[in-house]
Amino acid sequence: MSSKRKKTIFDELKALLGSRVRADDMELQLYGKDSSVLSGVPSTVCFPLDAEEVQGIVNICNRFQRPFIARGSGTGLAGGAVPVGNPVIISTAKMNKILDIDLEDRIAWVEPGVLNLDLSKALKEFGFHFAPDPSSQQVCSIGGNVANNSGGPHCLAYGVTTSHVLAAEVVLPNAEIVTLGGIDPEPTGYDLRGLFIGSEGTMGIATKIAVRLTPNPPDVRTLLLDFADVSDGALAVSAIINAGIIPAALEMMDHNAIGMIEAFVHAGYPVEAAAVLLVELDGLSGAVEAAVETIKDVAKIHNAGSVRIAKDETERALLWKGRKNAFGAVARIKPDYYLHDTVVPRSKLVEVLNQVYQAADKYDLIAINVFHAGDGNLHPILAYDAREPGILERVHSAGDAIIKASMDAGGVLSGEHGIGLEKRDFMHLLFSAHDMFTQDLIREAFDPQGLANPLKILPSGSRCSDSFKQHVPEGVWV
Repeated sequence: MSSKRKKTIFDELKALLGSRVRADDMELQLYGKDSSVLSGVPSTVCFPLDAEEVQGIVNICNRFQRPFIARGSGTGLAGGAVPVGNPVIISTAKMNKILDIDLEDRIAWVEPGVLNLDLSKALKEFGFHFAPDPSSQQVCSIGGNVANNSGGPHCLAYGVTTSHVLAAEVVLPNAEIVTLGGIDPEPTGYDLRGLFIGSEGTMGIATKIAVRLTPNPPDVRTLLLDFADVSDGALAVSAIINAGIIPAALEMMDHNAIGMIEAFVHAGYPVEAAAVLLVELDGLSGAVEAAVETIKDVAKIHNAGSVRIAKDETERALLWKGRKNAFGAVARIKPDYYLHDTVVPRSKLVEVLNQVYQAADKYDLIAINVFHAGDGNLHPILAYDAREPGILERVHSAGDAIIKASMDAGGVLSGEHGIGLEKRDFMHLLFSAHDMFTQDLIREAFDPQGLANPLKILPSGSRCSDSFKQHVPEGVWV
């Protein structure tokens, strides 16, 4: 008499999702990467349609003690969606509906797979938009924005994702469905919503998100300032803000970036310049016009070659097309690139930029700088050809040097890309052992079994290290 075959995790997932669970080699290879230079191997990829199916998947993973990772569009740059521990990938790509738009309270409920730009397009006819605008906004998902607390060029004035999310329905790592935060003006209790945003999938999976709607401004002016010296451009950034102006966006691009962008989009960028500032002002017309005049004065004092003001929406869109497509334009120089993300004080911009160029020269790479100058959020691009033997070791070495230079300048590890795998082992440069122990305790409160996107953000084994044990109160288990 033959014994019945024991069901595998794939069998159970298949029973739950049917053809929406995959484990073929091509699918696993595709979902083994995000947009970072890192990769791994998942066991299975699932495509749920709603919170109940996500709950079912997480329940199955708990029974089989199998790690799981939520994945949006895979545009993350810090390895946050890279599989570790042969996990189940839970893709939210099919959970892509805008569920409700409440214009009176200026709130929309969306599923996590809704693309960032698609949401703003849907809101345009009502005179609203979703303010966070990462450069990948054409393809990145709202769920991914929540996971990484994403920003974008306009976060200088409008803030990052946490300022624009009121609540989230979440499947916790134990498969319980809860709502964190709320749409009331003052939700009661601790701000678990704020704790969840930016947790990179380590505290659960968002299945519905209540986002704040931002009114489209009555007037917008976009300016392009060019400089023969990067130092003058950096000083102009501080001078604009010191003049009491907080632009909607204040972006800087260096000579290498200007050339490749202009060749790609033909926006009329001055290719001979050492640096350009892309400045966007919005608000009431009178205030915008006054700010334009102030920026003209700043430009003159800081030796700007010219001040170009977009004459209409077409020209404005073209200037922004250049900035938003900068990373894709790298392909005109090299087929591959490594995009970094650190934040430094504005006063240290030139100092750290020089160290970025030095690191690139040392490891025979090309450095291109396109970044959010207003808040010192650097995005150095290291262009390279992955077919070259030993190149990734040089790329990572240069990246490590950039992190150290940023931290030595009083900066922080990440502005908007998250920590993921990329910067996990640098956390000690920013946080004390006690800080990381506390973060680990919070994470464990959400995920005591360690199944939700394991080994991301916090260094592995930190809870057991001697440096952590000295901070553990007597009687607390580690």
